[in-house]
Amino acid sequence: MSFTLKPFNNLTPKELYAILKARIDVFVVEQNCLYHEADDKDQECYHLFKEEDGIIAAYVRILPRGVSYKEASIGRVLVHKDFRGSGLGYEVMERALKFLEEDLCETTIKIQAQAHLEKFYGSFGFQAITLPYDDEGIPHVDMIKK
Repeated sequence: MSFTLKPFNNLTPKELYAILKARIDVFVVEQNCLYHEADDKDQECYHLFKEEDGIIAAYVRILPRGVSYKEASIGRVLVHKDFRGSGLGYEVMERALKFLEEDLCETTIKIQAQAHLEKFYGSFGFQAITLPYDDEGIPHVDMIKK
């Protein structure tokens, strides 16, 4: 089981389907949150994921600067429920940050984090820059890493 990093245009239809299914399973169904999962940003992003037996075990979407914010960003961070507690969340974030910093030469990264994960993202050097606010019924904070 290894990580794959691809821009949108290099994803196979099977990979894209698995990614969208994983994101919908976690962010729409599991969190009971109706929102536009297909937000027209994927086409400009890099997609980092670990697949096992056709299941996306871990995933992040890497957004170059200017796609969501003036800064580069990481979003749609997920670990499939069967793989939680395995350290994959930390591993996928470390790989995403390494790619942004080393390959894309980014020095500032901004994220929108679910508020209950502030400590998790803080462990990577992110600091909250907003108070918690409601986004689709879930408390969030904006965070930045410089």
